[in-house]
Amino acid sequence: MATPVHKTAGTNWLFVRIDTDKGISGWGEGSLQYKDAALEAEILDFGKFLKGKDPRRIDWIWTSLFRRVTWSGGAVTMSAISAIDLALWDLKSKYLGIPVWELAGGKYRDKMRVYANGWFEEATESNPDPDPEAAPIRQSKEKYAAAARALADDGWTALKFYPFGGPQVITPERIRHGVEVVGAVREAVGPNVEIGIDIRARIDPWSAGRVARELEQFNIAWMEEPILYDNVEAMAEFARSVNVPVSTGEQLYNRWEFRPLLATNTVRMIQPDICHCGGFTEIRKIADMADTHYVPVAPHNSNGPISTLASLHLGMSIPNSFMQEIFVSFFDRYGDVLTNPIDITNGFATIPDGPGWGAEIDVDALEKYPPTEFTQVEDEPYLLF
Repeated sequence: MATPVHKTAGTNWLFVRIDTDKGISGWGEGSLQYKDAALEAEILDFGKFLKGKDPRRIDWIWTSLFRRVTWSGGAVTMSAISAIDLALWDLKSKYLGIPVWELAGGKYRDKMRVYANGWFEEATESNPDPDPEAAPIRQSKEKYAAAARALADDGWTALKFYPFGGPQVITPERIRHGVEVVGAVREAVGPNVEIGIDIRARIDPWSAGRVARELEQFNIAWMEEPILYDNVEAMAEFARSVNVPVSTGEQLYNRWEFRPLLATNTVRMIQPDICHCGGFTEIRKIADMADTHYVPVAPHNSNGPISTLASLHLGMSIPNSFMQEIFVSFFDRYGDVLTNPIDITNGFATIPDGPGWGAEIDVDALEKYPPTEFTQVEDEPYLLF
């Protein structure tokens, strides 16, 4: 189904439903922006293996899909495994008549603190500057401040945004513009609202270091993806060199990819994505490994409603949960397609009561949002590398 617009039009959410001969179904999600066709093909291929298998053997199925294939791993395969795994957790919990958090060992907390993303859509505009070194979008610090103040007035206690963009090597003008936006937001929300700054790997280590020094004055909660994520040693060296907390992990796909990162003892928070890192089974193992390094987990979540529900169930059931990302701009559509709503009040989310995730996808509602078309690379928002 089509997503609401965020940065660019054209992305979709992809759901999977696994049905059983007992009349029980489980819902999963593997939304992988701009790679829908590849992901759908991988899920359907795995589906041939699943026929006739006992869906309660979750870990065995996960290991089979990951280990008993050639060319495993990577974004497409791990997202397919994630979608299937999430559906199996929903299915087994329904079979037992309990919520997923109960199957996972019970609650650590009754509600989950959340932080807002996607709250600034009307505060950004295309940059008319023809200079190829300029950032592709401009942010109005006045509009950002007003939108952030409205969030705080609604009870949100944490937010995140993207004040820096453009080519990898930054310019003084781009630093100044981004810093002014952050300063306006901090002034608008006061000292007690947490602010996360997502660089989205848009700048190089030298430039990111300059930005980090400027951000210290605003007491930011974390600096996310400050540089490209591929090189663990470079990320660790950067984290050691700055005084702001560094977070990363949304484009790492399993516990083996997180292991060397955590072993550096430099990253202050990890952000695995439950739709891409192997589902509920794998993200719990990643969280356990992070706990041995005293690192909190705040799952990345730019996906659909099943991803959000699953991430909240995870946060309810692990000791080292920090906060959960929520796209404010997606929330109305979540309500349209879920059979039971997610409640967010005063910066905390409460999941619906009931077995499994506590809600399912309303298949009839999906018809209102047919999938959109796009062109790989050309229609994606991150064009300047």
